[in-house]
Amino acid sequence: MAWFPKFLNIWPAIAAAAIAIPALLVLYFLKLKRREMPVSSTLLWKKAIQDLQVNAPFQKLRRNLLLLLQMLLLILLLLALSRPITNYKPGAGKTSVLLIDRSASMAAKDCNGHSRLDEAKKRAKDFVSTMDRHASAMVIAFDDRAEAVQQFTEDVNKLKQAIDGIQQTDRLTKLKLAYQLAEAQIAYIPEQNRPNQPLPDVWIYSDGRVSDAQDLSIRANLNYDMIGTPEAGNIAVVALSAKRNYENPTKVQVFARLADYGPKPITAQVQLSVGIPNTDHPEQDDFTVRSIADVSLMPERWTDEQRDKAEKEQGLQRKDSVEFNIDLATAATLKVEQMHKDGDALADDDVAQVVVPPPKPLSVLLVTDGNWFMERLLNAPSLKLKNPQVMSPSSYEAKVPTDFDVIIFDRGYFPKKLPPAGNFIYLGSVGPGLKIKPVQENGKNVILEENSVLDWRREHPILRGLSLGKIGIARSLKLDVPTDSEILVDGVKGPLMVLHREGRSTHLILAFDILDTDWPNGRPSFPVFWYNALQFLAVGSDLDIRQSLEPGATPRIPRANLLRAGGDLKQIKLIGPEGTTNVPVLPTGDFALPALEKVGVYSTDPPIPQFERIAVNMLDPNESNVAPIEHAPGNPTIVSASTTGQKSRLELWWWIVACAALPLLLIEWWVYTRRVHL
Repeated sequence: MAWFPKFLNIWPAIAAAAIAIPALLVLYFLKLKRREMPVSSTLLWKKAIQDLQVNAPFQKLRRNLLLLLQMLLLILLLLALSRPITNYKPGAGKTSVLLIDRSASMAAKDCNGHSRLDEAKKRAKDFVSTMDRHASAMVIAFDDRAEAVQQFTEDVNKLKQAIDGIQQTDRLTKLKLAYQLAEAQIAYIPEQNRPNQPLPDVWIYSDGRVSDAQDLSIRANLNYDMIGTPEAGNIAVVALSAKRNYENPTKVQVFARLADYGPKPITAQVQLSVGIPNTDHPEQDDFTVRSIADVSLMPERWTDEQRDKAEKEQGLQRKDSVEFNIDLATAATLKVEQMHKDGDALADDDVAQVVVPPPKPLSVLLVTDGNWFMERLLNAPSLKLKNPQVMSPSSYEAKVPTDFDVIIFDRGYFPKKLPPAGNFIYLGSVGPGLKIKPVQENGKNVILEENSVLDWRREHPILRGLSLGKIGIARSLKLDVPTDSEILVDGVKGPLMVLHREGRSTHLILAFDILDTDWPNGRPSFPVFWYNALQFLAVGSDLDIRQSLEPGATPRIPRANLLRAGGDLKQIKLIGPEGTTNVPVLPTGDFALPALEKVGVYSTDPPIPQFERIAVNMLDPNESNVAPIEHAPGNPTIVSASTTGQKSRLELWWWIVACAALPLLLIEWWVYTRRVHL
C-alpha cells in the first residue's frame, strides 16, 4: 500500500475549507446578546448572569471541547470532499501464476544497488506472503524459454524457495512460451474447467522488454509489476563485425556500433584489445590494447526533433560507430569495449568479442628437380604443414594438381599451366599468363648479376622482424612489375621479391633461385621468412572471421570436424565463463554443443577445427534498452480477458466518513447533550 494519497477533488475542498472553518471559529468568537428581563431571584439564572457579564461584541476564544470536536469533524468532512485516493497491490487470489523474467536486461542494477531480478524475486515473495490458507500458486521463470520452477502448491515456503532458486541468464526475452505454459498448467486445475469460474490471476514481474509482444495472448486476469527505473542509463555495443582485407589478408577491419539507452547524451571511449589465446582459461586471455576511438551518443529515446535541437543549440555531433584496422596474421580474440562505466546499469553489453581463427594447416606441394634445403625445411615441425609433397616438374605438368593450398616452383622452373585458383611461390621464375613478367631481350630472360638487397618492406607481415641486408645474390631475373603489385624487397639492380594478386590467385615471386644465394646457409632469417610467408598465405586461403553467437545458441559440429580433432573421441571439454563441462560424444552423427548461456568466449578441448574458440555476445538492442515498459507487454485488448495495471486504485473518502467522521459526530452529540443538561 502507498501511504501518500492523491486527491481527485482538492480545489473544491480547499474552497469549502476557506469558508467553513472561519465560519465555525466566528460562531465561537461572537458574544451572545440577550434581552434584559426582570426576575425576582437570579439564583436560578446563573447562566444568563454569566452571559450578561460580557459587554464587548467579541469574546476571547477559550478552551472548548465542543469547538475541538466540531473542528475535527469539519476537517474530516472537507478531507472526504477532496476525494483522496491511494494505490495498492492486490493480494493473492485463489489461483495465481507468477511469471518472473530472468533475461539479460534483468541484470541491470538500477534497483537501489541490486539487480532487477533480485527486486522481482523480492516482490514475488512479498506477494506469496499474502496468500490465503486455501489459495495456490505456481512459479514460471522465463527468458526466451519458459520453465516451471514450482508447480501449483499451497505451501508458501516451497514457493519462496523456488523463487530464490531462479538464476540470471544472458538470454533474450520472449513471453509467448511462458503464457502457453501458464495456460497449460491452469488447464489441469479441475475448478478452472467448470462454467462461470473466475479467471486465474497471472502476475508478470519484468521490465516489459519482450521481443514477441505482438504474438501474446492469454485468458487470465493479467497483472504487470514493472521492474526498473526509467532514469537508468546504459551504453551498449549493439553491432560488431570483423573481416580480413582481400588485398592484404593480414589486415583485419573491425567495425562496431554503439547506442545510448539512457536519458542524456554521452561521450565515451571505445577500445580495441587483441587477446592471445589461453586454451585452458579463455576468460583469462592476455589482452593488449591496440587502438582507442571516441563516440558521441544521443539517447535512443530522443525524437528526431530533439536530436536536431541538440545539434543546433548545444553543438552535439552524433557519432555512434567506430572502425579499427590492425595487422593480424595469427589466431586471436578481438575485444571491443566501451569504457564509460559511470551510471551504466548493465555490464554484459559493454563488451563484444570476435574470434580470429588460427591459420589452417596448409597442404604444400614443392615442384623441384631436387633441393635438399627446401625439402628439409618443409618437413620441419615449426611450419606445421599438413603432409607436404614433392613432385618433379614433369609429373606436375601431367597432373596440374588442384588440391594443394600452396604450390612452390623451385630452381627456376617456369610452369606451363596453373590451377584456376590458389597460392603460388616462384623461386627464380614467374607463372604463365600473368601481368608480371620477366624482362626479355632477343627472346631470352634478362639475368641480373650480383643484385644485392637495397631495401625491404619491414612492416609487411612476411618480412616483419627480418634482417635481409647482407644476403648475397649471384643471379636474379629482371622483372617487369605492374603498378598494382607490391614490391617487398628491392635490389640494387631491380626488384627481388614481389607480391602479385591476379584473379583468384596470390603469387609470391622471388626473382632468384635460393641456391644462387647464401641465404639458406645458417641465416636465421631464412626459416623465419618461410614461416611468415606460409602463414600469410594460410590466412589468405581462409578470409572468414568467425562471427559471434547469441546467448543460448547450441552450435552443431559436423562429424568430419570431430574426426579431424582426434579420431574416436568419447567426450569433449567445453571451457567457458561458467567453468568446464564434459560433454559426451555420440558414436555416430553430428555433435551439438550444449547451450552457451553466458556472454564470453568458449573453447573446446581437444580443439575442434572451426570450433576451437566461440564468442558469445549479447548485441541485442531490445535487451540493452533498459527503460522499462509502463504497461503490460503486448496489446491489452489482445493480451487478456481482464487486464489490470501495476497497482489498483482505492478511494478513501468513504473510509474517512464511516470510520472517523460518523464516530466523531456521535461523540460531539454526546458532549453537547451532556453540557445542555448540566
